[in-house]
Amino acid sequence: MRPAGAAAIAAAVVAADQLTKAWVNAAIPFGAQREVIPGLFRLVHTRNRGIAFGLFGTSGPLVQTLLLVVVVAVVCVLAWQLLRGGGDRLAGCGLSLVLGGALGNLADRVMRGEVVDFLDVYVRIAGREHTWPTFNVADSCITVGAALVILAELLAARRKHAAQADGHRLPR
Repeated sequence: MRPAGAAAIAAAVVAADQLTKAWVNAAIPFGAQREVIPGLFRLVHTRNRGIAFGLFGTSGPLVQTLLLVVVVAVVCVLAWQLLRGGGDRLAGCGLSLVLGGALGNLADRVMRGEVVDFLDVYVRIAGREHTWPTFNVADSCITVGAALVILAELLAARRKHAAQADGHRLPR
């Protein structure tokens, strides 16, 4: 994937993420809920100081600083990978989504010290509510992007295996 295409995807993710979070901050009071699809999906204005699924959310300032450093390092590695250009388009698209999501959540951490989450998927079974951790657009893009990178690697391995079975060598 060309660097300009990767940058465009990442920028679109950051814009969508920040715009939706701004809307949530303006339209839904902190802690409030709005049912969208009863019994399945609602908007809930929450905040998360941790990483994936709220891990380390109650930790002190040292751990929070270390998390910020780790996120910056991940962003740098992803940007470097994408700036090299070339490579598999599917993997490049996936890395661009992950980069955009990481940048969107990083912007929250820098501006607010925490990430705004608002998408809440749940189901009621036998009178009990079972929920997935609340997430946001950036989290969604990170997840989809990671899945695309894994899919690209699986497809590349399959092509390599098929070429070896046919007695051909793939160029490096």
